[in-house]
This record gives sequence, structure tokens and C-alpha cells, in this order.
Amino acid sequence: MRMVDLIIKKRDGQELSDEEIKFWIDGYVKGEVTDYQSSAMCMAIYFRGMSKREIATLTDCMEHSGEVIDLSAIEGIKVDKHSTGGVGDKTSLVLGPMVAAVGGKMAKMSGRGLGHTGGTLDKLESIPNMIIAKTKEQMIEQVNRIGLAIIGQTSSLVPADKKMYALRDVTGTVESIPLIAASVMSKKLASGTDAILLDVTVGEGAFMKNMDMARELARTMVNIGNSLNRNTVAVLSDMSEPLGMAVGNSLEVKEAIASLHGEGPEDLMELCYTSGSIMLTQAKVCDTIEEAREKLHEVVANGKAFEKLCLMVEAQGGDVSYIEHPEKFEVAKKIIEIRSQHDGYIKEIDALEIGVSAMKLGAGRETLDDVIDMSAGIVLACKVGAKVNKGDLLCTVYTNKSEEEYLPVLDEIRAAYDFSNEEVPVLPVIREIIR
Repeated sequence: MRMVDLIIKKRDGQELSDEEIKFWIDGYVKGEVTDYQSSAMCMAIYFRGMSKREIATLTDCMEHSGEVIDLSAIEGIKVDKHSTGGVGDKTSLVLGPMVAAVGGKMAKMSGRGLGHTGGTLDKLESIPNMIIAKTKEQMIEQVNRIGLAIIGQTSSLVPADKKMYALRDVTGTVESIPLIAASVMSKKLASGTDAILLDVTVGEGAFMKNMDMARELARTMVNIGNSLNRNTVAVLSDMSEPLGMAVGNSLEVKEAIASLHGEGPEDLMELCYTSGSIMLTQAKVCDTIEEAREKLHEVVANGKAFEKLCLMVEAQGGDVSYIEHPEKFEVAKKIIEIRSQHDGYIKEIDALEIGVSAMKLGAGRETLDDVIDMSAGIVLACKVGAKVNKGDLLCTVYTNKSEEEYLPVLDEIRAAYDFSNEEVPVLPVIREIIR
């Protein structure tokens, strides 16, 4: 078998056999298939696509290219949640404790943020002394004891994806739905979970800009999971404006804490209640969505969900006093209010622009080596659909950058807002559910 023949075959629109896909992925991980050959294959897939069988086989080969974690020592059905990324997406910090408080088992491996999307690990590390590097055995013990762990991915997990993603990033093939789906699902499957809830974000702040693309990606990933014997459900959620109010690491942790006290923004809480209800039925902790939703409301109201966050932070070495007293988090030295220059209704808050602006203020990284300012970010005062008068507060900016650095960013934040003289309909945060 020769790699060039497989490239030509896919270039001409033919299906690759299971053996041919395995030959490609195994050879690429071993270094026997070159970067330029894999680049050519990725481009052929970008233009020609893949069948359901091909995508499932590609995912399976990538999943088994490195360590596959066995979580069978965790009692019960393990559930995991993955978001395709967005702005202000602190869902895992709220959802994980809620699900665990009802009796679900959530063993989650997360990643870091890059560009305008924040990473869950970065948010957790804004809590002093928080440890996100734990062994498999430590994770299993923690989940059995408190029902929840959120840790970093091990370096031995899915090496094929690490090589492939770096390649796609520089060859214009990131947007290929088969390759995105295989990348996401290979990591989730290798992490050893039994059931997967996918949050596929859609809108300006998301990777998928429109519903058709998001729906196709969601269906592809659900098909992969179910074909490989994992109960998989996808929620399509709106990311045309930031999720919740806070964008930035410690700012988002504070919002997560408030949410677990029942004081969270409506869109964030609705996403958590919907996602959590599905996860609890996937885990067979609850029989119906209605029962699960009621129990999630109970654990927020009685404080048990908040207790789970405290237990997880404590188990991972973090300073719990920051969770109990969020005013202890360091506050940026420069706090700037941005006020409306218009009377009317907020028509749009461009999530991408807000995310990029937060990154420029220090809250994110453009390269993996950048150091994040945990206190930097943006907190919205109102959302799309709100009526504002000239002079009303739109958002508050937090940064430690110099005036020369942050002044141009303030103009970019102002440009993210669009206004209307007419009332503006508000999109629901849950756009669709795909099973």
C-alpha cells in the first residue's frame, strides 16, 4: 500500500477502506507518512468529504493512536461534556457541580484557550494553587468520592490529533467537518467516558457561523459517538453574543460561583439546566428530562451544587477560600466603563469582537507561549434586546495594560455594539437538540 495512491483515490472522490485509513493514521504517527502527504490527504478530504463509515473509522484510528483511558473503576455511567468553543463559556464550571450534586459522575479532560476562545483549564488556574495535572488513578479516586474532576489532557492521549491539528492549522483545512468531528470525538472517546453531551456553539463568536454548518457538525459527531457505542447527544447553542456577562478568567469563575448560588445570567443557566438534564438521563440517574431539571434546580437552591465546586477545588489543591469569598480574587488595576452613545435597543453584541478584545486586554493568548492575565477581561452590563439610554453602562473593562495598549481596544469594544430604534427579538440560547 502506498500513501500517494490513497491521496489520489480520495482526490478523485472515492471512499477509503478501513485498512487504508488505518495505514494513513498509523504511518503518520510513526513518521512513515510525511507531513506533506498528510496535508495533501487533508485537503482532498476538505474538498471531497468522507462517508459516515470513513469518519467513524478515522475517529477510531485516531482514538487508538495513543493511550485510551479505562474509567471502568468509576462506579456508574460516566458522562462528559464538550463545547466547540466560544466567548464567556464557563459552562463546565457550573454544569459539572450541578450534575455531580444530583448524582452524576463527570470525569472531564479539558484544554486551554487560544485566540478568542477561553479554555476551562485557564479559568480553573485563576484559583490559587489549583492543580489540573492529575494521574488517571487520582482522577478515578476523586470522581468516585465527589462525582467530579476537571483536569488537563495527558500528553499520551490521541497523538494523531495533536500532529494533525497542527498540520491543519497551517494548511487551510481546519474547517473540514469530517476532520473537526474526528478530532473532537477521538479525544472524548479516548478519555474513557460512557456518554457524551456536545455543546455545538453557533454564531459570530463560534467556529460554526451558521445553523446549517453547526447542524452538520453536530449530526456528524452524534453519528460517530453512537456508531462507536457511546450515548451521544448534541445541543446547538447560540454564540452570536457572549454567553453570560463575564469574559475573562477570574471574572468568569466569579460568575460561575454566583450562578451556583442561583444568581447566574439567564442564558448561561438555561444552557446548564438543559445540558445537565440531558446528561443525567444519559447517566440513568434520572428517568426523564423533567425530573432531571427539577433536581438540578433543587441542588442550586439548597447549595449542594456550590458545595460540589468547593469539594472539587479542594480535591485539586485549590484555595477554597476564593470560592467562598470571591472578592479575594485579584482585581485589575485599570477599570474602565464603556457607556452608550445611543438611545434605543441593543441589536447586536459581536461575540467575536468581544472575545478578541478581551484577549488583547490580557485575558487570552495568541500563541501557546503567551502568559494570561487572570484578572483581565470584560463584564457586560446588559445583553441583546435591552433598552438603553445615552450614558447607560454597556460594559466594564478590566486590564493591566498600558493606556497606549488598551485605548484602541476600547474603540473596538464600542464597535462590537449595534443599536436599533425598534424592539429587538432575543434568540433563545438553545437553538436545537440533536440525538
